[in-house]
Amino acid sequence: MLAAICHGKKDLRVESRVEPALAADEVRVGVAYGGICGSDMHYYHRGAVGDFAVREPMALGHEISGVVLEVGSAVTHVAPGMKAALDPSRPCLTCDYCRAGRMNLCTDMVFLGSAGRFPHVQGGFAQTLILRGDQIIPVPADADLLALSVAEPLSIGLHAVNRAGPLMGKRVIVTGSGPIGLLTARCAIHAGAIEVVCTDVEDAALAVARDRMGATRTINVATDPDALATYASPAGHFDVAFEASGAPSALLSLFPIVRRGGRIVQVGMLPPGTAPIPVNPLQSREIEFVGAFRANGEFRLAVDLIVSGAIDVSPILSGTFPLERSVDAFEQAGDRSRFVKLHIAINEDIL
Repeated sequence: MLAAICHGKKDLRVESRVEPALAADEVRVGVAYGGICGSDMHYYHRGAVGDFAVREPMALGHEISGVVLEVGSAVTHVAPGMKAALDPSRPCLTCDYCRAGRMNLCTDMVFLGSAGRFPHVQGGFAQTLILRGDQIIPVPADADLLALSVAEPLSIGLHAVNRAGPLMGKRVIVTGSGPIGLLTARCAIHAGAIEVVCTDVEDAALAVARDRMGATRTINVATDPDALATYASPAGHFDVAFEASGAPSALLSLFPIVRRGGRIVQVGMLPPGTAPIPVNPLQSREIEFVGAFRANGEFRLAVDLIVSGAIDVSPILSGTFPLERSVDAFEQAGDRSRFVKLHIAINEDIL
């Protein structure tokens, strides 16, 4: 089978890989679509994500959907031919965090397309893939596999909202209108927020937030850098802020505009050592600053919301490239003036 394999910085090759054998608790799937994530872009452009450098050839990709091809003898909930959403997280299920119900903090997590372990965890931009049975979520035969490949980033937005606490009737701001920021904003609206302001430095991304994702106001902080100051007051304005840009300046801008006793949820990954926290307002206004990492049980909810149509993810779908043009897809995916999220159509035989 063919896979899009990263060998290092700017070295992505579509190569043949040997298909491993199937264990009793595993499922072999044909991967239909894979969304290009920010972490995939970092591996492609830098050969690393944070401190995790590519040390051996690694297939990229973790936002995927597909069709069941073969099941192990212990798997009973799916059968060959079924469409499925594919959860990239494979927690150990036995560590203290897994047993406490916080599986996203698993100390032995196996996450698709990650160089955080060695040998690396091979990713989902491959024509076939083997996953543990509990990573396979069957969906109706008429489900849209392209939309379902967005279940993983949608689950991140849902987890961020869960970390924020109840949002019914709350006022919310989301800094960063990339795919995660847009989906987080949509999840906040779904959770009952009455005001959702989205910021970014690209007008195209803000147009999606405003016209298709339900944002009540959008602000281009590059062309209107003083706009957020209108929300600053001794009491603050927003009940909850989601920082989804990964920009230290965006995080810093939130402390004057969050209400006393409000909460800031860090969703975007900040460069190491670049996030000075203003401790005095954090303390005197009793602002709660919490992290949100991947998802913890929200993947199945994300699948249900997409299948039912309760959340429409189509506004972030910007186009697909065939597997053999993976390099072209990665080169263009960073153009935020034209694209929100590009996908790779991985296995034409099942599309």
